[in-house]
Amino acid sequence: MPVATSAAWAAAALLVNAFLWGVSWWPFRALQEQGVHGLWATALVYAAVGAAVLVWDRSVVRRLLATPSLWPLLVASGITNACFNWAVTIGDVVRVVLLFYLMPAWAALLARAVLGEPLRGAVVFRVAIAIAGAAVVLKPPGEPWPLPTARSDWLAIVGGFTFAATNVMLRREAAQPESLRAFTMFTGGFAVAGGLAIVLTVGGVVPAPPVPAPGWLAGIAGLVLMLGFGNLCLQYGASRLPANVTSVVLLSEVPFAAISAVVIGGESVATRTLVGGAMIVAAALLAIRDTR
Repeated sequence: MPVATSAAWAAAALLVNAFLWGVSWWPFRALQEQGVHGLWATALVYAAVGAAVLVWDRSVVRRLLATPSLWPLLVASGITNACFNWAVTIGDVVRVVLLFYLMPAWAALLARAVLGEPLRGAVVFRVAIAIAGAAVVLKPPGEPWPLPTARSDWLAIVGGFTFAATNVMLRREAAQPESLRAFTMFTGGFAVAGGLAIVLTVGGVVPAPPVPAPGWLAGIAGLVLMLGFGNLCLQYGASRLPANVTSVVLLSEVPFAAISAVVIGGESVATRTLVGGAMIVAAALLAIRDTR
């Protein structure tokens, strides 16, 4: 296959992954409406995907237990998925996705703390742009301080921070086999979301999942196929394109989420959200440019 054709297929695969994640809020909300909270849905989906990896490579459990350096990745990726999937079921999708994509700002700070990467002037500049963009998104009308005003805001911010930590940990553990890293992340999604679901259900904060029924079980199966296929597309595309190109293509998740939220969810997008979102995306693009 010619190089140009191969690159086009790789970019198309990444676009499919970004699209699937950009619209993933929809099935999670549909499950929420059927009584399956986002945390329970996340735990069930990642349990199934992790089981599929285990069938493919039965040694991953033993290797994960024998590699403590992967455990922070398990926790960070688990918190990321639990926070993001919970946030999009209860909050404004566009707002959640934008706050989540503060990730490049957090990644710069974490890379300094964990990997010892320098905080150059360009890095500080893009972090400032991202934080300023978040302030614009968060500022309530008539209020002086741009603080998070809802649980979904906090979940999105925490999820974006742990997503940055996940990326830093993946970079640190790049020598580990791909199947082991994938299983670690899927296990984290199951363990963290499932653990939180149990604790919050016992505490009366989160409802217990309903009796198994064909409707919502089909929704879980659909999400397993959807996110599993998205992961395959990500692996195919990311392994064939430069990292900076991959990052640019994956940013298309933001417009996919925004458009689907307006068209399917009937959400409206405030002017300040558009302005702040443009600043956050600009900071992400600057981060990508710096990796060239």
